[in-house]
Amino acid sequence: MNAPVIEWEASADLVVVGGGVAGLTAARTASLRGLRVLTLSKGGPIDTSTQYAQGGIAVVAPHGDSIESHVRDTVEAGAGLCETTAVRAIVEGGQAAVAALTDLGAVFDLGRDGQISRTREGGHSTRRIIHAGGDATGAEVQRALNTAGLPVLFGAAACEVVTGPSGVQGVIAVSDKGFGVVHTPAVLLATGGLGQLYALSTNPPGATADGIALALWAGAAVADLEFVQFHPTVLYTPGGLGRRPLISEAVRGEGATLVDAEGKSVTAEVHPRGDLAPRDVVSRAIAARMRELGTDHVFLDGRAIDGFAQRFPTITASCLAAGIDPQESLIPVAPAAHYQCGGVVTDPHGRTGVPGLYAAGEVARTGLHGANRLASNSLLEGLVVGERAGAAAVERLGAPAEVTDVRPRTMPRAPRAALQQVMTAHAAVVRDRDGLAGAAATLERAVLRGMSSRFADSGTVVPPAPDDLAARRIAELEDGALTLTARVLLLAAAARTESRGCHTRSDRPEPDEALRHSIPIRLDADGRPDVLLVGGSPEGEPLASRLADDPEAPALTVAVP
Repeated sequence: MNAPVIEWEASADLVVVGGGVAGLTAARTASLRGLRVLTLSKGGPIDTSTQYAQGGIAVVAPHGDSIESHVRDTVEAGAGLCETTAVRAIVEGGQAAVAALTDLGAVFDLGRDGQISRTREGGHSTRRIIHAGGDATGAEVQRALNTAGLPVLFGAAACEVVTGPSGVQGVIAVSDKGFGVVHTPAVLLATGGLGQLYALSTNPPGATADGIALALWAGAAVADLEFVQFHPTVLYTPGGLGRRPLISEAVRGEGATLVDAEGKSVTAEVHPRGDLAPRDVVSRAIAARMRELGTDHVFLDGRAIDGFAQRFPTITASCLAAGIDPQESLIPVAPAAHYQCGGVVTDPHGRTGVPGLYAAGEVARTGLHGANRLASNSLLEGLVVGERAGAAAVERLGAPAEVTDVRPRTMPRAPRAALQQVMTAHAAVVRDRDGLAGAAATLERAVLRGMSSRFADSGTVVPPAPDDLAARRIAELEDGALTLTARVLLLAAAARTESRGCHTRSDRPEPDEALRHSIPIRLDADGRPDVLLVGGSPEGEPLASRLADDPEAPALTVAVP
């Protein structure tokens, strides 16, 4: 197959891929330092995961709180895999990051005393969550960042990060103008999560793991992808698929309780914090109760919350649209894919192992979240690491930045609906060895049935209209990213033969201290995912060779045609 025909070119000191909190914060920071920044966004100004974030931003409160307390809560939720130095570095940057956001015009809710109002969410020992618009914090953050007036190319997706001997040299992208190349020495991946791996998710349609695939193709390592956080309380409607409205943890923070169809508590005696236990605990409790009763949902009772509609207007609107009045009726809820705790391996400044390649926000694995994200630490991370990554990109000024060779790329992909079905069935809240192996085999068969292609193939049979062609090319790119990421996630979940954080193995229900570290994965020279196992370092010997004589070891080879 031929390489894509380049129809447009541009140049920049930094290309940011993604228009949410991390990407726009980084773009603004780099611009203020004199860099020429171009941001690529697949959708429009509000087609981001940031837009849908409800709960708030976890930031140390001025009274009755401390950095130590916030760090301790984060590390406890992370189930032994947080990097404490990274946690501390990010938590310490919270107040300055919020101050920068308010300087842009972000408005947070105030209490009766005129001070910023704070609520409490699962896993937090105190009320430190600031919020905006009641339950529309992400929308306010997105609005404020959008006012910065930064150059953004909407409807454009990155297809490949081009590297050379000195690191990043540019980006191949596709838009309604066709394929293009942006010559740049620095690329920041801020593409959000991987929720579209699953049939039910709180993520927007664009959360297709693009950044994970781009990083792997560029030679970077990823880690902790097995830790997918399922939000315990997503609005359940019979037959509902795709993005589902979440019922924020803050609703439980204000007093709502989880009950089953018989009115019994779902979390009683499960955890000392009950309904405000960490999300992995609550999701497992709900999944267990649903299996026990043979149901597909439980209920959230928020009828005792005074002024529910005023405190949670977005949630109220979602419930009313489904025919449920939360002030009068129980809200049916079930777990759904919400947040990827792992991602591209970076330091707390967003640097990866590839010179000039940075990552920030949900796509990155900084060491903050470990095996389970503490509620509302996500916007915090996007603000803090986004700012630091934007500043770090200055170090790439003057590096060679010219793409002279555009090569074809093989991009195996499985049909999205089939992929989502198999991941939902075998890699959701609870997994086991046989299910993971079966899922990997099913994906292999889907690809080997002739579903692989190169991203330049689109439109070769019946040329569609230009806009449709761009959308099709982006959709094929997304399917390729989802397929690769699904394979890597299944590989990581098979390799982690224990239960820890939001990774639960029914066949290995206890944590294993020998696996109290991250499991990094890279693509080998043939494009196959390769697991390396050395205490959180992306360097080391392949795990497959170390487990070759273990009859209980998972099958680690995931063939990529």
